[in-house]
Amino acid sequence: MAKSPIQDYLQALHARFSDLNEGKVADYIPELKLADPAWFGICIATPDGHVYEVGDCNQPFTIQSVSKPLTYGLALEQHGEAEVLGKIGVEPSGDAFNAISLHPQSGTPLNPLINAGAIAACSLIAGERMEDKLASILETFSRYAGRQLDIDRTVYQSESDTGHRNRAIGWMLRNFSVIESDPTATLETYFQQCSIRVTCRDLAIMGATLANGGVNPITGQRAIPEKYVANVLSVMATCGMYDASGDWLYRTGLPAKSGVGGGIMAVQPGRLGIAVFSPRLDTQGNSVRGLAVCHALTSELGLHLFDASQRAVPAIRRATTRRSVKSNRRRTQQANDYLLSVGKKLRVYHLHGALSFAATEPIVRTMTLESVSTEVFIVNLKLVQGIDRAAANFLTAIRTELTGLGKLFIFTEAGACWQPLIDAGVDREAFFSDDDFALEYGENRILADRFPNPPLGSHTPLSQCELFLGLSAQQLAWVDQHLAVRTYNKGHNIITAGQASNELFVLTAGAAMVSISTQDGVARLDAFSSGTTFGEIAFLDRSPRSANVTALSAATCRVLTREAFDALDSEAPAIKIHLLSKLADRLTTILRQNGRELAALK
Repeated sequence: MAKSPIQDYLQALHARFSDLNEGKVADYIPELKLADPAWFGICIATPDGHVYEVGDCNQPFTIQSVSKPLTYGLALEQHGEAEVLGKIGVEPSGDAFNAISLHPQSGTPLNPLINAGAIAACSLIAGERMEDKLASILETFSRYAGRQLDIDRTVYQSESDTGHRNRAIGWMLRNFSVIESDPTATLETYFQQCSIRVTCRDLAIMGATLANGGVNPITGQRAIPEKYVANVLSVMATCGMYDASGDWLYRTGLPAKSGVGGGIMAVQPGRLGIAVFSPRLDTQGNSVRGLAVCHALTSELGLHLFDASQRAVPAIRRATTRRSVKSNRRRTQQANDYLLSVGKKLRVYHLHGALSFAATEPIVRTMTLESVSTEVFIVNLKLVQGIDRAAANFLTAIRTELTGLGKLFIFTEAGACWQPLIDAGVDREAFFSDDDFALEYGENRILADRFPNPPLGSHTPLSQCELFLGLSAQQLAWVDQHLAVRTYNKGHNIITAGQASNELFVLTAGAAMVSISTQDGVARLDAFSSGTTFGEIAFLDRSPRSANVTALSAATCRVLTREAFDALDSEAPAIKIHLLSKLADRLTTILRQNGRELAALK
């Protein structure tokens, strides 16, 4: 299977920042200072449950303040927006996470993501006892992560033993009746909430759950009612990165929450959950490497929430195989049967919309998975409205990977996407004007080993021509005697639209094309290889010719006139029955293929 260029990108990103050793591990909670400062993981999860990860993504650490928006969401679920807003505001404080930031008149915390607001949110969780509150929190967090989480008891004890400032905040909240009873149970619940063990992968899936409207994309379980997801993401966007939240939102445009354990969880709504884990923190308490990685991701992948070029996904409008669509090249029945039998070796993807990283990721992932069985990839860009740098780079990267594995990867109807892809490194030879020529090229690639092209100028004997397969030597001799021989130079018309249809043609050398004139020029309707028959439909129903047939190279045809065809009734009726049977088979094949193509459009 092909390597994912997205995975390659994340590995390169991890290597780029592995030597960034600024900042220091949190030490105000004694247990946290035992973390290895070299730990470093990057993880991205998509709303359909795919996970990209590199580095220490399965290293457990404590969730710390990344827990706050999740508990806030649980409080909203249990009490409703009005009641929660009566206890906790949503204004950025501009102060450190452990500042005592209360509204000067009401005494309520300014937002739920500073310690005062998080403790207040914890007090709202249903249950009189600490054990009841904690069970509800653990159950909710586990639904976000898609697995059963637990508490690091050593870190909890360390938090509880040193949490004097938080206890002071708790009693101040009690003084203003934000907490309406002894805050001890709430505080111990809060300490344990911050001590829940997670991994970088867990945080990415939690972020993807929020990106997915509150439903875990792997388990399908709902972690939070959809109507409260926007509330949670809003406070993450404005307050989630402590007193650096404004700079964060300006640079990344993503709702996010950091924790002093070294984790950062960011969300691109509807598209991605992003997590970075590295214990070295800056003076605001945010992971230094985490910030650097998220800034790079946003800049290089175009993830900023307020980027006007972002559009909805998915971008694959239709995906088909050679079993459903084919080129207009007329081939022998043997070649057609083979192409149908190996149809999944050729795949066509019709894309639409604006291609960003989030829109392109599922495309790249699909191609990576299908590379095991696919030899030819055709990507139609006709309905693509635009393509950003990240999307162009990843489409170029997957093409490079697949061509390196001996696959064929081509674009059709690229339009405005042509230049960005050229700039990203795609060869000019990879672009075709339409699906028809691309399909023919891909079919030729698949047929090359089993049905090699005959030498230039060679003739197909009548015994190998599709119309005459199965005739005896004596019957073939009659046919040879009664069929005229005509030759045509490249570019000359074999049939002209409007002519009477008194002849049936069998191409025995060269190639030919059926075409009609349109407002945009000449459109190819069909193409013939040596050994195939053409002109049969008009010949049978005696209608005038509806299109031109032009020689694509020096060509030779054997021509059955209507006079000779009618003479078969008395001179060789068995041959006429054979020819009519073959023509009926051909028309049936055309109808079946048209049916498959119509089905593929649904």
